[in-house]
Amino acid sequence: MQKTMTTKILLAIDRTIPLDVNGSRQTIRVCAARESLPPLLVVQGGPALPLLHEVPKFQRLLNLEQDFLVGYWDQRGCGNAPWKDANSVSWRQQIDDVRTVLTWFHSETKQGVTMLGISIGGTMALRAAEHEPSRVKAIVAISPDSHTASSDAASYDFLQEQARRGGSRRLRRRVAKLNPPPYLAPAAFQRRTGLLADLGTIEHGRTFGALLRETLVGMIDAYGIVGTVTALRNMNLVLRRLLPDIVSLDLFANPPRIAIPVHYVFGEQDALNPPSIADRLPAMPGTWSISTGRTSSARFWCEHEPPRHSNRLGPDQDRASSGAGTRAAPAARSIRRPALDGVASDLCMGHRPS
Repeated sequence: MQKTMTTKILLAIDRTIPLDVNGSRQTIRVCAARESLPPLLVVQGGPALPLLHEVPKFQRLLNLEQDFLVGYWDQRGCGNAPWKDANSVSWRQQIDDVRTVLTWFHSETKQGVTMLGISIGGTMALRAAEHEPSRVKAIVAISPDSHTASSDAASYDFLQEQARRGGSRRLRRRVAKLNPPPYLAPAAFQRRTGLLADLGTIEHGRTFGALLRETLVGMIDAYGIVGTVTALRNMNLVLRRLLPDIVSLDLFANPPRIAIPVHYVFGEQDALNPPSIADRLPAMPGTWSISTGRTSSARFWCEHEPPRHSNRLGPDQDRASSGAGTRAAPAARSIRRPALDGVASDLCMGHRPS
């Protein structure tokens, strides 16, 4: 059963589709400005964050629907999913679900799927692509989690330094209450998220309170009041299930082995992915082609800021080549829209089948 939804931008395709994903009830909303555009699957991060409530924000800031058939997917246990689905989450199960939804999207469109993964969603996209290489055209990973222990230590040191540098008394008290990592419980994880957000490392110029209010308004619009209560409950349930698995994450010890283009984007204010971590990614073995870019903004929403220090994948690269490392690209078109849109468009348009 498909349901049409209205948006503030003109779309030729806008459908919300229920999916049965490995015994779980999940939802994907697919949007495009016109027919026959190549598919792009957004894999949300968090972990535990829903996505459907953020569709208007994606469309306002990125407008990816002009170049792609965009799939906005609420993962297992997210949004207004039933309790049993939220309580069935595990790291392995989430990867299997990405593979299933990727296979469905590929089957529906008969085209290779670009995956836009955010935070831990980027890591899940990399892991899923290992098993479904024929269905994936490229991956754009925004601040992916690669080594949890190092990221946790870097963010903890950042917060301690901010408190020492003359932060307010309230900030010093809040930082003092934060225990050193690892963070295995939702409360500690969320306390750190609040601190990082208030210091501008999640979204530039936005405090945790502002982001929370925006999230609640979006959730009520997407899920209704009762559904929003369910979505908030699910966030804690999913966090409690995933955090023990994520704490040992180490892509450098067990790198994804994929023969597709990968582009990493990091914000220079991203306290969880400082250069000491992000700069190691291009040296990972087993990936056909890696490029990295940085924006001068925060972790995720890098509005109107094209990546800097970036070797971008271009249309003239030899896809038959193998090996690892960053390959320099021909001059790419200038980015006139927000950074993520430009990266995704440049990356994927250069590899569209003729």
